[in-house]
Amino acid sequence: MNIQLECVSCLISQSLRAAAAVTDDVGLQEQVVREVLGLLAGMDFSLPQPAVAQFVYRRVRELTGVEDPYREAKRAFNRLGLSLLPELRARVAASPDPLLAAARLAASANLIDLGARTDLSEVEAAAALREAFDAPLAGDDGTFLRRAGEAKNILYLCDNAGEIALDRLLIEVLGPARVIVAVRGRAVINDALLEDAREVGPTELVTVIDNGSDAPGTLLSDCSPAFLERYHGADLIIAKGQGNYESLSHEPADIFFIFKVKCPVLGEHAGLPLGALALLASRR
Repeated sequence: MNIQLECVSCLISQSLRAAAAVTDDVGLQEQVVREVLGLLAGMDFSLPQPAVAQFVYRRVRELTGVEDPYREAKRAFNRLGLSLLPELRARVAASPDPLLAAARLAASANLIDLGARTDLSEVEAAAALREAFDAPLAGDDGTFLRRAGEAKNILYLCDNAGEIALDRLLIEVLGPARVIVAVRGRAVINDALLEDAREVGPTELVTVIDNGSDAPGTLLSDCSPAFLERYHGADLIIAKGQGNYESLSHEPADIFFIFKVKCPVLGEHAGLPLGALALLASRR
């Protein structure tokens, strides 16, 4: 999915929010915005949005000197996810179809995306997660159930911190023995890293690797050889979040995308309204 004109203003806003999260220096915030404007002026519109965002967030990191601007927010949402796990695990287990219930919850948890919103409160996130079990899930649930039942080697691409705690429930239902989990290789927005996986527990269940990249998506050309070996060896890939959809929706692999639609441009591409919970098969 190529970047669109509407993405430009969004990336400028994201860069300002990231700078404001770590400094009150208006001069530095202004410098960040000016530098990002310069980057975007020469933007290649044939690239997916995460490829451009990668350069934007690298520059924010360089100018502010802060490696992980949303580190404290990530920890707070990790704690929230952990606190809700017992309640939500019980509800998944009691549902008529635990696999679809866990997928629905995983899609709802994708609202914990500070690239889309930095004003998301823990109270709002908790309420949305509790309501997820009654929300419609748009897409290819029948095909997902069949493929998930057949797959022997599943690669699970995580998106955000906090969200990764709820991904654990889907991994548990899928069967940890056949799942490998992948996170980002370096801090970008509030995307999950290995430290987040250790904090919320997937490392207790499955092998967790990083993809070697600091893009807010999965750019295969930027990923490590170790990750690519896992990617190409999987017979089913579950890709969480909008960034993974934007960067992998054109790929020929057997992928199911699980996310919450938070962007009208992406929603139009996916054929879904804002706020929809998506479970979409790749267009192979």
